[in-house]
Amino acid sequence: MSRPDEERPTLGIGMVGYAFMGRVHSQAWRSVSAFFDLPVRPVMAALCGRSPEGAARAAEQMGWAAVETDWRALIARDDVDVVDICTPGDSHAEIAIAALRAGKHVLCEKPLANTVAEAEAMAEAAREAASRGVYAMVAFNYRRVPAIAQAARWVAEGRLGDIRHVRAQYLQDWIVDPEFPLVWRLRKELAGSGALGDIGAHIIDTAQFITGQHLTEVSALTETFVKERPLAESSAGLSAAADRDGEDGEDAVRPTGTVDVDDAALFIGRLSGGGLASFEATRFATGRKNALRIEINGSAGSLAFDFEAMNELWFHDHALPAEEGGFRRILVTEAGHPYAGAWWPPGHGLGYEHTFTHEVKDFVEALGAGTAPAPSFDDGLRVQRVLAAVERSAAEQSRLTPVEET
Repeated sequence: MSRPDEERPTLGIGMVGYAFMGRVHSQAWRSVSAFFDLPVRPVMAALCGRSPEGAARAAEQMGWAAVETDWRALIARDDVDVVDICTPGDSHAEIAIAALRAGKHVLCEKPLANTVAEAEAMAEAAREAASRGVYAMVAFNYRRVPAIAQAARWVAEGRLGDIRHVRAQYLQDWIVDPEFPLVWRLRKELAGSGALGDIGAHIIDTAQFITGQHLTEVSALTETFVKERPLAESSAGLSAAADRDGEDGEDAVRPTGTVDVDDAALFIGRLSGGGLASFEATRFATGRKNALRIEINGSAGSLAFDFEAMNELWFHDHALPAEEGGFRRILVTEAGHPYAGAWWPPGHGLGYEHTFTHEVKDFVEALGAGTAPAPSFDDGLRVQRVLAAVERSAAEQSRLTPVEET
């Protein structure tokens, strides 16, 4: 039975950033207490954004009690116990390290940083903070898809036997149009890398999470298909001017900028248990919107998943007679499946936003228990090292590039 709110201590949340990730994180903080019996009650204390007007509008719309325009002021607030970082990767390290040193718990969006050096500094700060009872977690939300959590459970139970092959893809098509503007995700100084870090990081973490293993070496190719794009600010300005003047804007000069990150990354790798893996991350898979796919083949069975059918998990039991073999569909909405029982009756599927609610639920439960949440900043650093190895391999056109370890 849930305890009344007045019987639970509060946990003040301060969030930096209010765009796409800020919206889904806000939804998670708003909904988590309504569906999960938590040891503490999250309170949406303050939202931080550089634009006073934009941050104020977002705070009112998304349910934040106060607004700050400087993340340092947010960290200094007495009513903020957790700093939730939803900014581009170039600011993750500075904000996270400052928050941890100030005694604030940290939830940071993925990838952990833009470079291995930044990620190492963040992981070191998190380890030091943990010695003081202050904890950090990196936000790999796909771990909290019930079907993916169920897959990891079965692998850990030995249902697949020895892991032999992993095939992982993350397929999107949102920048196929060459007129799509040069947003921050397409600029290395802000994003660190392109499809590789943005969506490739997810399938690296998902593969390592499900298998309980890590990548030890990789061989990679990357490509940037559209190398120049209209500047985001110029595109908006030209569009507004064309609307104002009643013109189609065809003759307007469109300033462009260089895309200096990858549009697609392909790589193969070896797992620490000896199995082989292949990965594909692309924003040019025309017709695919958010297809995170993974298949795990083991000596005793196989699992397959596609996020575009996120409530389904496919399982093949190789112990069955050949006449009864093959993949069977499992609808992961039963009360005994991870997370699913807190929501709707069986068969009533969950969506993308629920993964973030599960994420903050696990985070808050760990904080309430005084234990380290997962995935840790060390887990995020491990993914960062894989990303760096992929970039080195692609740049050097090398056959196999070791993933550096400390």
